Amino acid sequence: MGREVLEAATTRDDVEVVLAVNRPPVESVAGYEVEDEADLPGLLAEREPDALVDFTLPEASVDYVSTCAEAGVPVVVGTTGFDDEAEAALDAAAEAVPLLHAANFSRGVAALRRAVREAVAALPGYDVELTETHHNRKRDAPSGTANAVLDDVEDVRSDLTARQHGREGEQPRSGDEIGVHARRAGDVTGEHELLLAGNHETLSLTHRAGSRGVFAEGALDAAVWLAGREPGRYEFSAVIDGADGSNTRGDAGDRQ
Repeated sequence: MGREVLEAATTRDDVEVVLAVNRPPVESVAGYEVEDEADLPGLLAEREPDALVDFTLPEASVDYVSTCAEAGVPVVVGTTGFDDEAEAALDAAAEAVPLLHAANFSRGVAALRRAVREAVAALPGYDVELTETHHNRKRDAPSGTANAVLDDVEDVRSDLTARQHGREGEQPRSGDEIGVHARRAGDVTGEHELLLAGNHETLSLTHRAGSRGVFAEGALDAAVWLAGREPGRYEFSAVIDGADGSNTRGDAGDRQ
């Protein structure tokens, strides 16, 4: 994803890449020098980015977010798989800087989630099953996007309180469960399908990402929107809705 973000940035007029770090440092990517993450505090102080975009692993992400909070740099987080302790670290950082964390930066997924809430509300009592498919190197399961969709379903349907991860043997469906199925295969970028069934009918809501570039573009949209806002945690839905993202710091431009 880091490569995708850098490559997407080369095609845009509203962003300028002033630093890139990795653990460990690597060769240049998309024409940009990639430096050692150990140098991040000094790089933030020297180059003064308006926002940092993070797509790493939970333990690394917490370190990056904490460093940005100390430096006063807004941060966009696309990492998933956080536990409660890591989420608390994000909350703490958001007291010092604006922070936008999203499980998925696809505008299509944002539309899917809105459609899911409407469909679930319109079909009370229908069985709900969620299936997600990703490439064979993805670490967390279910995906962060799948968990976000499940949260949406549970917010609308208070009677669904149990997430049943797969089935084996004799296991009739209970009335309070949502079936959850995670598949890992090949180089699948990401697919999510919500199935609602009842009253002799079925409804499927599906999103398929053909390229990780869609997530990179969304993350850059979020970074431009977030730059200069007040400290706090923000949602990608605000970017989609075009909420006021005026630069409260008064900087002349947005550098990511």
